[in-house]
Formats: sequence, structure tokens, C-alpha cells
Amino acid sequence: MIEGVTIRSLRQIVDERGKVMHMMRKDDPDFLSFGEIYFSTVYPGVIKGWHLHTKMILNYAVPYGTIKLVLYDDRPSSATRGELQEIFVGPENYCLVRIPPHIWNGFKGIGTSVAIVANCSTIPHDPTEIERKDHQDPSIPYNWELINR
Repeated sequence: MIEGVTIRSLRQIVDERGKVMHMMRKDDPDFLSFGEIYFSTVYPGVIKGWHLHTKMILNYAVPYGTIKLVLYDDRPSSATRGELQEIFVGPENYCLVRIPPHIWNGFKGIGTSVAIVANCSTIPHDPTEIERKDHQDPSIPYNWELINR
């Protein structure tokens, strides 16, 4: 587990009418501040990454579809520098993933349908505090291809 990253199972209330999928409340232990909430879609097999934020804390949940979320810790003073972490997130593993600043992250759509990624960030979007790399950048030692084990 990468230092500073938290994963918390989220509650789903299901009955014959459908379901309610909780994400975050202001009295949750993960809630720090509210910047904005937005939704990103990703098509099956598509990779969105790499990026990191210098100030923003991300709080991801995936209410529809499935993604493979990949994190890479390149922080010089981190105890987990150089570590990679894969997390499969979607309704079957419905959880909140909190990603602190300076963690490279990206995700890939998994399965046969579009996935919806919700982010309840701690600050509003600011294009000056984000860094990006191509998903095949060799400075991050990760292969996005499917590996049958």
C-alpha cells in the first residue's frame, strides 16, 4: 500500500426498486474539504493517465463500470517511493480511494461497458497544479497490457 493512500468500502443500499450508492459525507473520516465533484467516463480498454496533482487530494469512487486504477509513488521523501499499486474499482468493489498530492495515477476501463469515475476533490480544478505524462512514459515502470497469470 502506498503511503497516504486510503481505501474504504462504501455502503450500497439495495432493494427491489434499485440502490443507493453512498460516496462521501462531511462527517466521514476521509472528508477534508470540498473543492468540486465531477464525473469522468472511460471506455473499455482506454487508458487515462498518467497525471498527478501538486495540491489536490482526489477521492475516487466508481458507481458504474469497472476501472483498473494504478498509482505510482515517486515522492523523494516517501517510505513507499518506487511502489506501484493496482486497485480494481467498480460496483463489485465499491470503495472510496483517497489519493494524496504527488502520487502519479491513471486508470483503464475494464470490461465491456463505459465506466463512470466520480471524484470529490478537495480543491476546484486548477490547471496550474497538475502534471501529466504519457501512459507509456518509461519513467513509470508499469505495463498497461493485459497479463494472463
